[in-house]
Amino acid sequence: MKLSTKELVICSIFASITAILAQISIPIPFTTVPLTMQMFSVMICGILLGSRLGFLSQIIYLSLGLIGIPVFSQMGGGIGVLVGPTGGFLISFPIVSYIVGYFFEKYKNNILLLLSMLIALFISYIIGTFQFSLIAGVSFFKGLLTCVVPFLIVDFIKVGLAYILGKCIRKRINFKNI
Repeated sequence: MKLSTKELVICSIFASITAILAQISIPIPFTTVPLTMQMFSVMICGILLGSRLGFLSQIIYLSLGLIGIPVFSQMGGGIGVLVGPTGGFLISFPIVSYIVGYFFEKYKNNILLLLSMLIALFISYIIGTFQFSLIAGVSFFKGLLTCVVPFLIVDFIKVGLAYILGKCIRKRINFKNI
């Protein structure tokens, strides 16, 4: 994959946006998964950058955290976060951004675009819950009750906001000329 300097800079900027929004974090008392704005950022990256650059922006974000820079929620960083109970959600970010970006590149149907965002969110739920269940030693169902159910309404709101804001920004800024 050949990238221009401009593309790398844009991807780095969006990785930084994800890192910043990760710090908007509210710990939930009955779960180890905090409420953050990361998924909002991941979806915005897909909407605005497309599948290829959205995916890359999240790979950059994960790489920064992997080497120990505190970019994850609550100023977390290091491999321990990625292999920990909530690491599956983080690992799903490039996939989510790719799926959202792909659909926004290929289709104009608003319902299909919103549906793609919900599918990407559910893929994140599956990957994140699977790792949580594996690490915590609980059933997948118990993992869903802990990691997904408390966040459904807020995540649907984040998807809606990302959709509205992303479409609005796409109309005003031509990201295809990156």
